[in-house]
Amino acid sequence: MRPKKLASKFIISPSTIRNYETKGLIPAAERSANGYRVYTNLHEAYLACIQAMAPAFGMEITTEVLNLLQQEKPYEALWVVRQQEVALYEEKARLKALIVDIRMYTKENQTRINEKCLTINEVSEVTQVPKSAIRYWEQAGYVTADRDPTNRYRVYSGSHLFKIRLLQLLQNSVYSEDTVHFKQMIASVEHTDLPQILNLAEHIRSYFDQIIESQMRGISYLYPLLRLTQAPE
Repeated sequence: MRPKKLASKFIISPSTIRNYETKGLIPAAERSANGYRVYTNLHEAYLACIQAMAPAFGMEITTEVLNLLQQEKPYEALWVVRQQEVALYEEKARLKALIVDIRMYTKENQTRINEKCLTINEVSEVTQVPKSAIRYWEQAGYVTADRDPTNRYRVYSGSHLFKIRLLQLLQNSVYSEDTVHFKQMIASVEHTDLPQILNLAEHIRSYFDQIIESQMRGISYLYPLLRLTQAPE
């Protein structure tokens, strides 16, 4: 199959296919007698796999997995995928714990009069988020710290931590329009608006459900490709 025909089938440009070939995402094209690239069913399987895996795993992981297939290391490729599945499960567990914490904090908030404020060092220690990331999120408008009236240092309440923990979860997710939208929503909500923060967390949980489904779809394309690469010539 010629490059233009293959590109048209996957709604991409011929230059994208050449770029994939250069980066080792697909095997090198065969050459016709006159030197033109010729692609086979194997190349189609690779391209289908790229388009199925990239939304769920990201291009970096997709590239790593397909590079390993090119290197005839199928089991290493599978372990990379499994690692991503485990990471998503762990993120889901952290999100579930966060939702529980928000609900408990909301119930107790009525009696919370003099809550101890936290410094940025303490927030970093509690959340395991680097101080540089917290400062960056503040500069980007995602989190707005309070200021100690005596020294103007940043101080954070328990409700600030919920926004930071939500941002931390999204930071580890594959970049997408959805993650951008969620970050914009986090930026727009006040840290004291606990019902809205809880609503955001629930929506992110639904988004994680979509990701696991997308991962399963990517794997459903990866496995036939793996079998095809192992087929005897």
